[in-house]
Amino acid sequence: MPTDSSNPLIQVALVEDDVHFQNAIATAIAAAADMTLLSVSSTRAEALLALQATPADVLLVDLGLPDGSGIDVIQAAHQLWPNCAVMVCTTFGDEAHVLQSIEAGASGYLLKDSAPENMLEEIRSLHGGGSPISPLIARQILMRFRQAAVPAAAPTPPAPRADDTPAILSSREKEVLELITKGFTAEEIARLMQVSVHTVQTYVRRVYGKLKVTSKAEAIYEARQQGLLAP
Repeated sequence: MPTDSSNPLIQVALVEDDVHFQNAIATAIAAAADMTLLSVSSTRAEALLALQATPADVLLVDLGLPDGSGIDVIQAAHQLWPNCAVMVCTTFGDEAHVLQSIEAGASGYLLKDSAPENMLEEIRSLHGGGSPISPLIARQILMRFRQAAVPAAAPTPPAPRADDTPAILSSREKEVLELITKGFTAEEIARLMQVSVHTVQTYVRRVYGKLKVTSKAEAIYEARQQGLLAP
């Protein structure tokens, strides 16, 4: 890219403890005519110290630092460098880290699945007012907002029994029901019956289905009404 003397270089600060990735980013920025690397920090402590110096235009932050979280650096940068655009570059793609980073002040979020050379365009986009986000992260954010927009469905009331015919429970289902009535948890029942917790949960679902109920209290009440349990 040709150098334009009318446009100052994009000042980039990097917080990254992975030496290989750190060097790759530094090399890519050094080859770019429109940006320069202002500082490089390998730890949270170094990054917080760097924030006391000349502000950068773009701050690239890894979240998993050896002495703490990069989110602390984002929060500090938001206060000390209010005009600096912050972009996360990390391997953490879970919802918790994404939301915490955005709430702390990050404007972009990229997973380390892109070549360092490609990140130069992302830096330019961020500096120009964009918000680069990896497709996987964008999908997570969209799914979260979709789920938040869908109102929770009202609980379905127990369906009335078509007749007064008592439900027929197998011996194992009845055993599980009796243990539930005595207050045992699924884990405790699994140990007592020498089966897996998943198997116990399957029995419980079958009991609820046969009794036409949706809760433990309803199951106990209905079973006693039908004579399946002692009153």
